[in-house]
Amino acid sequence: MKIRPLYDRVIVKRIEKQRQTASGIVIPDSATEKPEQGEVLAVGHGRALADGSVRPLAVKVGDAVLFGKYAGQTVKLDGEELLVMREEDILGVIEHAATNAKAA
Repeated sequence: MKIRPLYDRVIVKRIEKQRQTASGIVIPDSATEKPEQGEVLAVGHGRALADGSVRPLAVKVGDAVLFGKYAGQTVKLDGEELLVMREEDILGVIEHAATNAKAA
């Protein structure tokens, strides 16, 4: 199922890494805090400004982002847990070193 957020809202899927101790014991997700990183799955068309114009969003589909611990609303869609949040709830975009090397 596809979902299209409205205005300046963004759909984010948490990036979860399996955690284990140095001795190899896997720590279950229920015993750890939820990650504060995710991948943008969908973005709205932009923020409506007071003069009636629309400012496009700074994030795009596929971006890896950082967000606050309590940011957004959790929804379940097709058995998958997603976050719906405003663009202002996103703290930053994670840029990987490989992407930076290509740009130089």
